[in-house]
Amino acid sequence: MKLKIYSYKGVKSTNDTAIRLIKQNIKQGIVTSDIQTNGKGQRGKKWISRRGNLFISIFFPISQSLNLKKITFSNLKIIKNILKNIVPYKINIKLPNDLKIMNKKVCGILQEIIYYNEIKFLIIGVGINIKSSPTIKEYKTTYINKYNNKINKSKIINFIKNNFEKKYSYYA
Repeated sequence: MKLKIYSYKGVKSTNDTAIRLIKQNIKQGIVTSDIQTNGKGQRGKKWISRRGNLFISIFFPISQSLNLKKITFSNLKIIKNILKNIVPYKINIKLPNDLKIMNKKVCGILQEIIYYNEIKFLIIGVGINIKSSPTIKEYKTTYINKYNNKINKSKIINFIKNNFEKKYSYYA
């Protein structure tokens, strides 16, 4: 499966932009944006989107029924493996959809399934703190450049693109 990258300066949400592209009959791709004004988190929470961080949504049709918890865990493992090659510290999965470095949240994943023209689509939204992290009362956060300032967003986007193309090639 080949995933074309759709890059934007700013969007409300990369997942919402992926839905808009699907409704324009674009079957698969990756949406990235420099900034999100209304990023989505789990259970209706907002993902705090700071400039310099990574906001990306991968979308494609799926035919078989799938267990969303299993696919979420699989996608967490993909992103974890990418980050563990960048950061010299252990990356931990915090279910249902977060990655942590030294017990501080660095990444969140939000997946949505939509139906359009009788086709089932999976949208995988990924937010990674690269250049900064928000201060949140409920939990500690961190960012990638704190541990490796030689990595940039475009390299991570290419790692994500290559890994998701390989993982989901059987859907194409």
